[in-house]
Amino acid sequence: MTGAEKAQLLQWVTSELSGIYPGIEQTPDVCGGDACISRTRIPVWSLVNSKKLGLTDAQLFESYPTLTQDDLCNAWNYYRGNGPEIEAQIFENSSPS
Repeated sequence: MTGAEKAQLLQWVTSELSGIYPGIEQTPDVCGGDACISRTRIPVWSLVNSKKLGLTDAQLFESYPTLTQDDLCNAWNYYRGNGPEIEAQIFENSSPS
């Protein structure tokens, strides 16, 4: 396991145990309060849904040029710890009005 992989694993375990997810913020007046990548309006549910639809990390970086690998790792960590919340947001945002 590389140093970067060990660091990512440690961050994931820490987030799981503490409920704190670095790089993710929820602000009531931003994207309806959905979890977003810090300092952006990119919701975690949107990234997760894109990944489920088959987009690669490279395609996500192309679609969102300000994203970093750490941002994606933070999003996936948040999803692992908050799957039902993210799945509900995907459903809400995919359903016709």
